[in-house]
Amino acid sequence: MELAHSLLLNEEACNQLGEVQKAEFIFDWLRYLEKLLLATSRSDVKEKQKTLVEQLLSLLNSSPGPPTRKLLAKNLGILYGIGDTFSVYETIDKCNDLIRSKDDSPSYLPTKLAAVVCLGSLYKKLGRILSNTFTETVGNILKAMKSAESQGRYEIMLSLQNILKGLGAAATPCHRDIYKAARSCLTDRSMAVRCAAAKCLFELQNEASFMWSTDLDSVATLCFKSFEGSNYDVRISVSKLLGTVLAKAIISKHPGAAASRQSIRRVSLEEVLELLGTGFLRGSSGFLRASGDMLKGTSSVSRDVRVGITQAYVVFISTLGGAWLEKNFAAILSHILSLVSQSHPKVTQAQADAVCGRRCVSFILRATIGGLLGEKAQIAAAKDICQAIWKLKKVVDAVMCDGNLETRLGSTDVAASQHMLVCALQELGNLIHGLGTTAAPLLQDSSAGILDSVISVILHPSISVRLTAAWCLHCIAVALPSYLTPLLDHCLERLTVLKSSPEAVTGFSFAVAALLGAVKHCPLGIPHGKGKIILTLAEDLLCSASQNSRLSAQRTQAGWLLIAALMTLGPAVVSHHLARVLLLWKCVFPVSPKDLETEKSRGDSFTWQLSRALFPTVAISLQRK
Repeated sequence: MELAHSLLLNEEACNQLGEVQKAEFIFDWLRYLEKLLLATSRSDVKEKQKTLVEQLLSLLNSSPGPPTRKLLAKNLGILYGIGDTFSVYETIDKCNDLIRSKDDSPSYLPTKLAAVVCLGSLYKKLGRILSNTFTETVGNILKAMKSAESQGRYEIMLSLQNILKGLGAAATPCHRDIYKAARSCLTDRSMAVRCAAAKCLFELQNEASFMWSTDLDSVATLCFKSFEGSNYDVRISVSKLLGTVLAKAIISKHPGAAASRQSIRRVSLEEVLELLGTGFLRGSSGFLRASGDMLKGTSSVSRDVRVGITQAYVVFISTLGGAWLEKNFAAILSHILSLVSQSHPKVTQAQADAVCGRRCVSFILRATIGGLLGEKAQIAAAKDICQAIWKLKKVVDAVMCDGNLETRLGSTDVAASQHMLVCALQELGNLIHGLGTTAAPLLQDSSAGILDSVISVILHPSISVRLTAAWCLHCIAVALPSYLTPLLDHCLERLTVLKSSPEAVTGFSFAVAALLGAVKHCPLGIPHGKGKIILTLAEDLLCSASQNSRLSAQRTQAGWLLIAALMTLGPAVVSHHLARVLLLWKCVFPVSPKDLETEKSRGDSFTWQLSRALFPTVAISLQRK
């Protein structure tokens, strides 16, 4: 292949090769030529430019594959960028003639595609030098797209993207035509075509103000449709387009020229958030279809749509920047959390949908708050999140004060708060964990009430909220080890006092287990005597489980959970209490196979759940010690 390492193609050596070797020879020459053109002096390039252009154009008729045609187009662009541009118009005419050809045979398709790619590369490189020919070129390409298959549509979209990139504002006369063609491709059955169309529209929106003004709603709806049945690449490309267009609608709120001020529609933050929220809740369906699905109890919004819009939220906020987010954080937080409220039952009506919605909301909060805000702004954000938790807790408290137990347990307000609280607590824990010891003033600020707000929701009726609150305490203990022992003492004290409350038994046992899991991350650990206190409390819970059938399951689970968490403290602690744990096992498990058969014959699923639900966890933990 050393014969291919020259400025001009060695046609004599190339013609002596077979078809496969010839294609490899040409590809290797093009790959080398790309580097050589940049290193060769302008005078040497101009001297051989005519011959080199002829050789490159002759390769268009050799049915080049995708890698070869990309290199071919790139080399043509570099060549005209370094050398003379006198013959570039002839090259463009040649490519347009190849595209206009009536030959629809499969063997001619690579030639057409190569011509399309070359046009894109030339306009991208030379830009406004070719502004007097682009109208004909764009019209020719768009006409060819009407009969093109998926590969052709893909290359045409990328070529139009390059043309727009090179011409900039000079391509304004063709903006509407390109927009119309790209719209249809954005919902194409081919995922590659959707990606290319999104990239083309993204380039178009830089100069086409109608996309983020008069046609904003239409662009958003189109993007929602594009998310349906999409893959990862499509969601990334389309969300980048949607987020940027929406951000530009906010940024371009005050145009400079008086004429522009009249033609560009002003869009408020509330309108943009409502637009995204509607897509998240209803997808691309209209009002009638969404209402019908709601009445049937079904959801017409796929997870692909929600995940795509989630990424669009992140792009939208990231484009506007950290300073903007800090200024508008209260409105953003309220809107994002409302996406998983019970007022939107389509998001939370099924457990899988609720989990998906929570994951989406948590991703938005983490990607924006954790990635855009500085230390000071994050502390302020934590205070705002804490205030949101307090407000949600007040709603739950008002419901729980109702004397009717059935009304309390079935209240939509309680159900509405759980998903919002889970997302808020997760982000609060992430914030404090990331801030580390810098969060100390935040926790010491009595007006913020961080610890009080987290501990207060441990008694929430939803088990998912209790688990998340326990995890939040774990993050606080890891970030600020000095709080570990006081928090552990408080939770143990509340667990002892509130043993008659099923929510308290479950919630505070979760909290104690989470805090014990944080010990390994804290260099100074906890006082050695805590292990004995925890084991004694666990024994008490297990022994009192049979005294009240309403609390049997909760106390049994809490007792074994505390013992399992105690195992994470290592052999230095466990070895002192091993005999007591083994005695608990001995009292619960049957002594002989005969006793086992007897118990199996008289026991039911409830008793088996109480006595053996968490034994495997403890057994494995002990075995490792």
